[in-house]
Amino acid sequence: MEYRLNKYISSSGFCSRREADRFIEEGKVRVDGKRAEIGARVYPKQKVTVNGVLIKHEQEPVYIALNKPVGIVSTTDPEEKSNIVDFVCHEQRIFPIGRLDKDSQGLILLTNDGDIVNKILRAGNNHVKEYIVTVDRPITEEFLVGMTQGVPILDRVTRKCEIEQINPYTFKIGLIQGLNRQIRRMCAYFDYEVLKLERTKIMNISLGKLGEGNWRDLTPHELEELFDLLEDSQKIEKRRGKTSNKAINRELEQFDIQTDYRKGGLAQKNMKLGKKKGKKIKGGNPFAQEGPRRKKSTKGSGPRIGKQRPDKVKKRNRR
Repeated sequence: MEYRLNKYISSSGFCSRREADRFIEEGKVRVDGKRAEIGARVYPKQKVTVNGVLIKHEQEPVYIALNKPVGIVSTTDPEEKSNIVDFVCHEQRIFPIGRLDKDSQGLILLTNDGDIVNKILRAGNNHVKEYIVTVDRPITEEFLVGMTQGVPILDRVTRKCEIEQINPYTFKIGLIQGLNRQIRRMCAYFDYEVLKLERTKIMNISLGKLGEGNWRDLTPHELEELFDLLEDSQKIEKRRGKTSNKAINRELEQFDIQTDYRKGGLAQKNMKLGKKKGKKIKGGNPFAQEGPRRKKSTKGSGPRIGKQRPDKVKKRNRR
């Protein structure tokens, strides 16, 4: 979907983009009754006319903010009974931008515009999301400092973040990363368990007084600010491979499956319990940093065997 005015007009099939620019320069294009200028943007529910003719699209862009309750799953999978799409029940086909854990609540954005999704989600674009978190025991200065400086998860340390204590059991935290269950894992590192986690802000969009379970359309002012913030964002994340968020999240999900790490339970306690029973937990401790890795040898290991098992190859060589 296009949001520059000339693209909006041309993509409707009314005319070409050059012709749209000419109409705009001649003062024949109006947005909500006001004369438009070159480079203007169009936002949902705004009316665009060219020579008095209303421009229409088969599918208008949708941007909504939902106050997700606990229990709703951020997925479009119809097999999930509590999926977020069925919960919202919008007339158009929409999908969530990112995710919010089933046992967490608060702000999540949904849209039918795939163009802005990566721009919002990429950690490299430094877009802040804010959360209010309640834990199971009094917050200490050591905890606040440690959370701010970053916490080891798998073979990396979370980025430094801003954190503010609200009361003895509650704090506000701002993150630019999107690791799986990141806040719960960070708290677990310091032996805290999260009792309540609510996201209150994504970039310039705030939850405000939106009631739990309710949703609303983003305002033209919010969209204008949002697009300005995304103007310089890159669609393609530079960091790839094992250090990317996607790769880390896959490892964390695999660890969760192997260890049954659920609903913010303290993984450290599970590790200690496993040691007492003499059991080794598969997948390793996600909160422990790995030691320096050995460099792979640049020397070849002999001729390629394909998918054959080495023991079978040895038997053949003996013959």
